[in-house]
Amino acid sequence: MKKIFFVIATVIVSTTLSAQNRAFNVREIKAKDYSQEQIEATYDQAMKDVKLNQGYVALQWVGAGSDNGVTHRLVWSWPLGVDMWEGNDMSSRGELWWSKMSNHAEWGEQYSGRVLSWQDGTNEEYNTRHIWDFKVENPSQFKNAHDKMVKKFKKEFEGRSVGFGTYDINRPNGATHWVIVSGKDDHEHMMLYDKLQSQDEFVNILKERGKVELVKDYMVGNLKSYQ
Repeated sequence: MKKIFFVIATVIVSTTLSAQNRAFNVREIKAKDYSQEQIEATYDQAMKDVKLNQGYVALQWVGAGSDNGVTHRLVWSWPLGVDMWEGNDMSSRGELWWSKMSNHAEWGEQYSGRVLSWQDGTNEEYNTRHIWDFKVENPSQFKNAHDKMVKKFKKEFEGRSVGFGTYDINRPNGATHWVIVSGKDDHEHMMLYDKLQSQDEFVNILKERGKVELVKDYMVGNLKSYQ
């Protein structure tokens, strides 16, 4: 386990829905009482002077919808086929980081997957992300409908991170795919859904995704990030 340095989600740097597929890892953690500041400081220390090769790492809080006492997530993402740590000596730094983090948190689930569609968020206020985990019967059909929706409702999704991808390793609760949408806060997210769901075309595009089963949904937000 210590060979793994940082373990995401959610938030991947890309600019179009047809961008090169990216990989991600997520590691859930359960912070000990009153330890968030120590976790952030340990994270900052570990990433000091690190220059990532086309990679992205983040420390996120986990809010509504959290399971099993999970409070935070450690995330990394990179283009498939790229070594995000190239040019950095992470062996000794990683060992020290794991040791210090274990003083402030308990380790939870780890899972990995790919990002198949992504619109990068441009509004800095949209730092709260709503994630839905699904079991999808026809992934290609779902992706086509997802991309169609983002393009059709371009105005509603303006400035937001909007993504769709897979869970490939240790699928959380059996989910095969995920969708993410960013917003300002819980209330602002609900205002978006109210606006979208009042439009018949949006409801019809949802149906075009095919047979899906919602596994869970939850909220996350970035505390620290590096790229």
